[in-house]
Amino acid sequence: MAYDFEVSDVLPATPEAIYAAWLTSDGHSAMTGSQARVDARVGGEFEAWDGYISGRTLALEPGRRIVQSWRTAEFSAADEDSRIEVLLEPLAGGTRITLRHTNVPNDQRGYEQGGWQENYFDPMRAYFRGR
Repeated sequence: MAYDFEVSDVLPATPEAIYAAWLTSDGHSAMTGSQARVDARVGGEFEAWDGYISGRTLALEPGRRIVQSWRTAEFSAADEDSRIEVLLEPLAGGTRITLRHTNVPNDQRGYEQGGWQENYFDPMRAYFRGR
């Protein structure tokens, strides 16, 4: 059994800046504070958080949308990859980032707050605020 969820936040950067940082090794590493390797093309593989997260890019709409398969080292071999869809919406003074995470193994709860908010959105806010 798997579950789905959606989280959203507002970041002090343009959609283009967030998109570019998400899809480059240096940018992803800088905005999260942890080592990442990203091949920024559809079909390209990525690793984040020192290899804890891995996946493949499935679809790209520059400055608007990123779709990736996604799994952590805690997924079992029997677990299918989950999927993330990152949506970027321009706002006055920033961007609303909405992340839809689907097909998450039921025993892998906690990515909403502890994962995405604390390990992505909060460090991203600090990174983009400092630029």
